Amino acid sequence: MRLQIPLLLLIMLPGPVAFSQDRDRDGILGQWLTAGGESRVEISRCDSVTYCGKIVWLRDPLKDGKPVADDKNPEDSLKSRPVLGLQILRGFTYRGDGLWSGGKIYDPKSGNDYSAKMTLVDEGNLDLRGYVVIPLFGRTEKWTRP
Repeated sequence: MRLQIPLLLLIMLPGPVAFSQDRDRDGILGQWLTAGGESRVEISRCDSVTYCGKIVWLRDPLKDGKPVADDKNPEDSLKSRPVLGLQILRGFTYRGDGLWSGGKIYDPKSGNDYSAKMTLVDEGNLDLRGYVVIPLFGRTEKWTRP
């Protein structure tokens, strides 16, 4: 009988731990106000493993009376697409301990793609670091929940 109780507790332990990991994994889901408050990005699951994000709100959605376009894009065929609705985050995977990495971020202000990682500081604060080659050569922006 003594052996059965610890064994039963050990068998039941993975359930709560797995639930906690799933909750942590989805901690970044929802809308985030970018640094400076210029836009909101909605982060969602792209598939069962990766996360992506698109611009769902712009403080200044019009330029010269027309929707802001991705005019800095290096591909001519994409320069006329609207920034509103544009997917700017892609390919992020949860690594544990509030870290998502392996993704890319597109900056419509420059037309550049950067490697990136995201760290959930707490429920309302997200650090997003975009970089070239290694995180040491990059910049961190602080995003907040609206």
